Amino acid sequence: MSLNTSLPFSKIRRAGGLVFLSGELPLNADGSIPEGISAQTDLTLQRIGATLADAGLTLADVVQVTVYLSHQEDFASFNEIYRRHFSAPFPTRTTVVAALVVPSARVELTVVAAEPTPS
Repeated sequence: MSLNTSLPFSKIRRAGGLVFLSGELPLNADGSIPEGISAQTDLTLQRIGATLADAGLTLADVVQVTVYLSHQEDFASFNEIYRRHFSAPFPTRTTVVAALVVPSARVELTVVAAEPTPS
């Protein structure tokens, strides 16, 4: 699966000191999706980290996460991997169980990050 770059949304937007990232899926460079929620969560968070790095930010700057899981039974495994990428104080978070646009994806994440205030 490749990303359709003609879709009507931005991957990233800055506004009012915040950085908003559109939904990120667990896509490898070749468009494939790894098996299992753990691998998919790890890849999705790596991709978010890379997008934030391009914007001069890190996962430590994330203040809000919205999680979309396609299978409720993945919640515990998702949290195990999530804790490897975030630490206290954790971002605020909402988790929704719903069908995803890409059927083989088990997770999609959106994040909001706060830009560091100038010293």
